[in-house]
Amino acid sequence: MERLMQYVWQHRLWRSEDMVTNDGRPVRVLDPGLLNTDAGPDFFNAKVEIDGHVWVGNVEMHVRASDWHRHGHDTDRAYDNVILHVVDKDDAPVTRSNGERIAQLVLQVSPRFNECYERLVNARTEIPCAARVGEVPHLVITEWMEALAFERLHGKIDRVRQLLDLYSGSWEDVCYVTLARNLGFGINNEAFERLARRTPLRLLHKHSDSLLQLEALLLGQAGFLGSARVGSDAYVEQLRREYAFLANKFSLQPMESEVWKTFRMRPQNFPFRRVALLAQFVLGGFNLMNAIIEAADDEKALRNLFAVELTGYWASRYTFGPEAATSARALGNRSIDVILINTVAPLLYCRGELTGDYPMTERAIALLEQLRPEENSVVAQFAAAGIKSDDALTTQALIQLKRNYCDTRKCIYCKIGHRLLSSDAHRN
Repeated sequence: MERLMQYVWQHRLWRSEDMVTNDGRPVRVLDPGLLNTDAGPDFFNAKVEIDGHVWVGNVEMHVRASDWHRHGHDTDRAYDNVILHVVDKDDAPVTRSNGERIAQLVLQVSPRFNECYERLVNARTEIPCAARVGEVPHLVITEWMEALAFERLHGKIDRVRQLLDLYSGSWEDVCYVTLARNLGFGINNEAFERLARRTPLRLLHKHSDSLLQLEALLLGQAGFLGSARVGSDAYVEQLRREYAFLANKFSLQPMESEVWKTFRMRPQNFPFRRVALLAQFVLGGFNLMNAIIEAADDEKALRNLFAVELTGYWASRYTFGPEAATSARALGNRSIDVILINTVAPLLYCRGELTGDYPMTERAIALLEQLRPEENSVVAQFAAAGIKSDDALTTQALIQLKRNYCDTRKCIYCKIGHRLLSSDAHRN
C-alpha cells in the first residue's frame, strides 16, 4: 500500500479538491520531490504550499499515521526536515523530535483509480491489462518496447560481465559457458551452465583432437554415463571406459543426472545430443568468439557457425540406444535463431561496449531487428491482446514485460499500466 501511495504522489494522481490537511488547510504541491529508495524520508526536496505558505523539505508516507511513532521518527532528527506527512489513515498526530507538530494529509485518489489498480493486480488473466491495451497510444507502446528490449539485453550483458570477471577476461571461456547455457533452451539452461563450469575449456582443449574423449568428458561430467536412464551398447561402454580413465586422471566428479529435465519433452529437445553438439564445437579447439566477431556483419555467416552436422553415433540418435530417424544437423533454423538472440547478440554488444567499438553494439541490435519474431506462448498472448511483433527485438521486449511486470503484477512500473492508471486517476 505504501508503494502505491508513493506512486500516486510521484505522478501527481491525487484529486486536487481533496488536498487538505487534517486541520483544514489547503495544500498545493508545487514539486513532489525526488523519490528516495534508501533509508530516510520517502521524498527529498519537495516544495509544498500549505495555506498560502510555501514549504521546502521532505515528505514522509505511511499507511497509518501512527506508524510515524511506531518507527521512531518522532525522536529521529533525520526526520525533522519533513514538511508534510502523507497517510492513508489518520489515526494519530505526528511531531518532530522537538515536539513541533507536522502537517498531515490523507491522500485521496479517484475511486476509478482504486478500482483499476485492484482489477489489474488481481486479474486472473496472464496479461492483467489485456482487455484495455487498445486504449494506450501506439507511440507509448513502441517506446516502452524499446526500453524493455534494452532492459532484457542488459540483463544478459550483466551475466557476460560476471563471467568475464570469473574467467579473467577470457572471451572464449565466456563464449563457451554462454553457448552451453543456451543449448539448454530454457528448460535445461542451469544444468548446461553447471556442466560448462564443471568442465572448463582448459581441460577440454587437452583432448580437442579426439571427439571420443570430448564426448566422454562432457557426457560423463553431465552424469549421463552413470545414469540408469542410459542403457549399454558398444559406444556407450567405450565412453564409460574413457571417462573412467579421464575422471581418475583429473580427479573429476560428475553432476547428478537428476538435474537434467526430459519429462514430457520431445526427443529432439533431449539434452544428450546437445551435449554432444557442445563437444563438436570444441573439436579442433574452441575459437567461436573470434569467429562471431569476424562474421558479425553477416547474418548468414553467423547462422552458418551454428549449422553444425554431427558425425558418428549422434548423427542418427537423439538419445542413447537404437538409431532414430533424424537429421545429422544438430540445430534447426528456429533453434539457431534462439542461439543468435541469447548468445551472439549479448556477446557482441558487451564486447563492443567494453572496447568502445560502438559499431559492434549497433550490429548486435541490428541482428535482433533482422531476426524473425520468436514463436512462444508469451508472444501469442500479447498478439491476442493487440501487441504484434515484427522482429526478435520486440519479442525479447515482450518476454521481459511478461516475466518482470505482468507475472509480478508490477503494473505501476509498467508504462502501459501507468497510462491506464493515470487516465483513471483523472476521471471523476
